[in-house]
Amino acid sequence: MSLDNIVSSIRNFPGITRKNTIRDIVRVLPVRSFVNVAASEGEDAAAIEYGNDYILFAADGIMESLVKTDPFYAGYFAVLVNVNDIAAMGGRPLAMVDIMSMSDGKVCSKLLRGMERAIKKFNVPIVGGHTHPDCNYNAIDISIIGTVPKSDIIRSNTAEAGDDILFAIDTDGFFPEGLRYAWDTTTRKDDNLVQDQLALMCTIAKEHLVTAGKDMSNPGCVGTMGMLLESSGKGGYIDIDKIPRPKYADTTQWLLAYQGYGFALSCKPENSKRLIELFNSVNVNAAVVGKVNDSSELILHSGNEEKVLFDFSKDIITGCNPKNAGPQG
Repeated sequence: MSLDNIVSSIRNFPGITRKNTIRDIVRVLPVRSFVNVAASEGEDAAAIEYGNDYILFAADGIMESLVKTDPFYAGYFAVLVNVNDIAAMGGRPLAMVDIMSMSDGKVCSKLLRGMERAIKKFNVPIVGGHTHPDCNYNAIDISIIGTVPKSDIIRSNTAEAGDDILFAIDTDGFFPEGLRYAWDTTTRKDDNLVQDQLALMCTIAKEHLVTAGKDMSNPGCVGTMGMLLESSGKGGYIDIDKIPRPKYADTTQWLLAYQGYGFALSCKPENSKRLIELFNSVNVNAAVVGKVNDSSELILHSGNEEKVLFDFSKDIITGCNPKNAGPQG
């Protein structure tokens, strides 16, 4: 596929376009007057001051289409996306609560089996929540808390010009039947390895090896880095030929996929080798794929071609500017 077509596919992907409404929501729900809120909009989790630590607080709702297509994976991913949000900020997940809405007992049972599997896989409990047993629809939403020392938090709005752009992706996985853009790297792996992979982000945070980071979510790997650059007020370039991927993967499908374990990071060039070694130690592929700069554009490279993916002087993904939302702690 040509680079023009890849750019068009990313820009028009629902994982990108459905983020646009975030801007309007955060305008209605300001946090600037709450001095204990150190990070909020544009982050994978909110950070609330608590002594020498931040309490990390996040929530995710699973798309209706996934609940209909595969309720087991809907329940499983409801947990996965939350633990990834905490890990992305260098934190340790503590506990979750869930809200289940149900109209079909069989769907509910499959959701619960997926959640049970994920709780054991990631070793994070669901400690309460709420049920709606008399709805005319099926849905699962989960909220999570975690913790991170104030000195170690990884934000997504702090990338700096000259940073390397580094992608860390577990390429050992598969696309489950019917889930074209959900790369599963965890269900078939040893629980201890999966937990070690998540805990590695705490080590990276403790060693202060990155300037900014996000977990690769619905916008895909490139789209996630776009959100990071947007909230940092920066531009950059990504060489898509350098992005870790399985040999057989379709390029566009891979760039758009939700990664079961994937992080988009910016770091000082002198830290890139150490980061790659750490990720390799838990069987995760990592590579420097580009650079951050002071422009407003995110440019994609492939071979001798280059194309502008986003120009943040006029384009938005989330439209968030966390630096103007309140104190940054």
